[in-house]
Amino acid sequence: MEGGGGEGEAGEAAALREALRLLRIEPAAAGPSAAAGAGGAAPCSRNVLRKRRRWERVLAARRRRRRQERERSRARRDGGRGAARRHSKALAEQRLLEARASGPRLCVDLGMADRMSLKETSRLASQIRRLYGANRQAEKPFWLYLTEFVVGSLIYEECFRMNDGFSNYLMDTTQESYLDLFPLDAIVYLTPDSENVLEDIDPKKVYILGGLVDESIHKKLTLRRAQEQSLQTARLPIREYMVKAVNTKNYHSETLAINQVFDVLSTYYKTRSWPDALKAGVSSGKGYVLPDAEK
Repeated sequence: MEGGGGEGEAGEAAALREALRLLRIEPAAAGPSAAAGAGGAAPCSRNVLRKRRRWERVLAARRRRRRQERERSRARRDGGRGAARRHSKALAEQRLLEARASGPRLCVDLGMADRMSLKETSRLASQIRRLYGANRQAEKPFWLYLTEFVVGSLIYEECFRMNDGFSNYLMDTTQESYLDLFPLDAIVYLTPDSENVLEDIDPKKVYILGGLVDESIHKKLTLRRAQEQSLQTARLPIREYMVKAVNTKNYHSETLAINQVFDVLSTYYKTRSWPDALKAGVSSGKGYVLPDAEK
């Protein structure tokens, strides 16, 4: 440890006293009063001082070696942490690229972003950042798309303004619609208003999330959008695995932020457990809890 400076100095002082003793020189004789106490015997004083300087040089060399060794140890530790970070980054990128090749795929539909205020758009940009960060850390990530991500639009500007390194995110961004990218029979639009329950995650499918913040509740907007495009729809199995919690406002909502939906999907894809997945993504503020939690 580097905090033992006092103990190190005491040890060096003890080493000096021992060295002087072995040379049959009393420690007091090495001090400035030695000449006076000896009646001004100059040859003896010069001999003592010469030996004292030699041992001071020895001790100084020891201190330099110890300091250099501490610096080398610190450099090795820092290098090890840096190597671990680089390895973790490379592994995350490898997993993402594997998901790009084999699925599953998740798309944020930004075709409705113009319906939101600046505040809501900023919230959505923040949710995209959290979603991407969680996906990058996931053991089994999705490959992400942002569709209808129009250059110069408000959501475009907010994503770059709020998210450092956004241009380096490992995902696909396009001004095109998901309808131009994927076959219709591969698309599943996730909406809380669907009558169909999502039972499993199929790596061959593309799951669409409506890019609206949870404050912007446009009743059945994403469901109508999917139906007009003749798409399959599904909702998370919140009602099937959770119960309504008693709360003062009698508030219960299945509308989640896109990063919360992702937390559910990601946890399920890893664990294959809907209770675990819903616990990870559905906050108690939504008015739903698992039955065990209600007890």
